[in-house]
Amino acid sequence: MNSLDPLRRLAIEQARGRVLAVGAASSLAWLALAGLFALFGPESEGTGAAGWLLWLVGLFLPLALIWLAVWAARSLLALRQEAEELRAMLARMQDEDAAAEPMAEPRPVAAAPAPAPAARRNAIPAPPRPAADTRQATLELDSPAAAELTPTELFYALNFPDGPEDREAIRCLRLALADPGMARLIRAAQDVVTLLAGQGVYMDELALAEADPALWRRFAEGARGEAVAALAVIRDEAALATAGTMLRADEVFRDVAHHFLRHFDRLLSRKAQDGDPQLLAVLAETRSGRAFTLLAQVTGMLGQAGAEAEAAEGS
Repeated sequence: MNSLDPLRRLAIEQARGRVLAVGAASSLAWLALAGLFALFGPESEGTGAAGWLLWLVGLFLPLALIWLAVWAARSLLALRQEAEELRAMLARMQDEDAAAEPMAEPRPVAAAPAPAPAARRNAIPAPPRPAADTRQATLELDSPAAAELTPTELFYALNFPDGPEDREAIRCLRLALADPGMARLIRAAQDVVTLLAGQGVYMDELALAEADPALWRRFAEGARGEAVAALAVIRDEAALATAGTMLRADEVFRDVAHHFLRHFDRLLSRKAQDGDPQLLAVLAETRSGRAFTLLAQVTGMLGQAGAEAEAAEGS
């Protein structure tokens, strides 16, 4: 992305280059040490095939470990760069929106929304845009309220852009950030997704089983625990254990996670009043929705709290 400070991007690229250089230097040093040992070490008479195999394993195993560490370090730096780029994009959009004129022209409605990547995104209802809520006229506000997002726009905003070329998602994200409440939700979701990714839990890799949309309505109306246990559709034990450990051991993540859970829960409660539970199920498929489902399972909101979640809640 072009939104990251070029100096910061250069520093990260230089760090990745240094990691690569350290790996190469370590490999050469190990090969030199192994060569000296082969030349000047004690000679073994009658070394068989098993001895040579053991020697080769001893030679190449450290090299494999060195380059595994190099790959892990470079991947972590790349992840950090992606997280900072997304933060920079969000900050830039917020600054641009703040600098815009208060009375902006009404945005045009797209003739046909772009197709959604998820399998069930086509199920997003597309009713006519509702008329403006006349109750807003009684509130003494300095500027008019942000326009209500369509279901498709809300999906794109909660799913985050895939990159600077994902213009439709960026447009929808900009619209969401214009609303203070949605902006808080988006920032909290981005923090949770980034922190989970830092521990190897990626939302795109979480498989979601089919869930009854009517259960999402019940959840949005206040049902918790075993009453909505069928919504606990994430079966990735490693992801659940990692999230539980982070909730228990990382105070910063715990605060961010509970802040995100509250805001996403409020969004579901508002959208449940629209009358179509299918929308709630579709929103649960976004990256933000997957993070919500994961944390809701771990904390026991869906009746699936494990040992890590119970320890996290008791801390």
